Amino acid sequence: MKRASGRTVVVTGGASGIGKAIAAAFRDNGDRVVVLDRTAGAGVTAVDVSDEDSVRSAFAVVRAEFGTVDVLVNSAGLLTESPAEDMDLAVWNETIAVDLTGVFLCSREVLKPMRAQRWGRIINISSQLGLKGGTGLGHYSAAKAGVIGFTKAVALEVAADNVLVNAIAPGPIETPLVDGISQAWKVAKRAELPLGRFGTPEEVAPAALLLADDPGGNLFVGQTLGPNSGDVMP
Repeated sequence: MKRASGRTVVVTGGASGIGKAIAAAFRDNGDRVVVLDRTAGAGVTAVDVSDEDSVRSAFAVVRAEFGTVDVLVNSAGLLTESPAEDMDLAVWNETIAVDLTGVFLCSREVLKPMRAQRWGRIINISSQLGLKGGTGLGHYSAAKAGVIGFTKAVALEVAADNVLVNAIAPGPIETPLVDGISQAWKVAKRAELPLGRFGTPEEVAPAALLLADDPGGNLFVGQTLGPNSGDVMP
């Protein structure tokens, strides 16, 4: 059995926002954390999660240095705003490629090794908009709904090998990703939230620790946790 610390954890999109907070939480927990992000930097390996060759190369580097990945957090994401009727196909395709295809490509890199060692955790960052949709965010909502569906399907495929796949669907969080959304949208969204405020990345990170914990996360299979300020109540 893997311990609840001392594991190799890969976090995509881990240089900022939710991914950065999750990476920090795992480091504080005593895990070895590898951060993959668009731009290489101190402690960051460059990867374009929408590009198959880039993903393969990045994970080859991880395996060469650390061996098998124990926990994968798919947090890399892209968020833009456009009404569906005015949306360019390129905008749609880019969002789907990063927010959904990237989750598939990165997950595929770790599934067989995790099954071989009969232990693994994959945590996919979705959004509450994947459950309820959002005005001007049809492309993002579709991608994040796809992440939830993908999570459930893969969870069914690999749970028997003690590889547990789950998702986190945060509500609006104060991150650089949300900075690009219009102020009008953010004001309207805050007014809808029972909690009356957006969350912080540090309020989302503990959900990832829970899902990766052994034994604390051992009964979560294909689930979607919702730290969303009350925006969605399943």
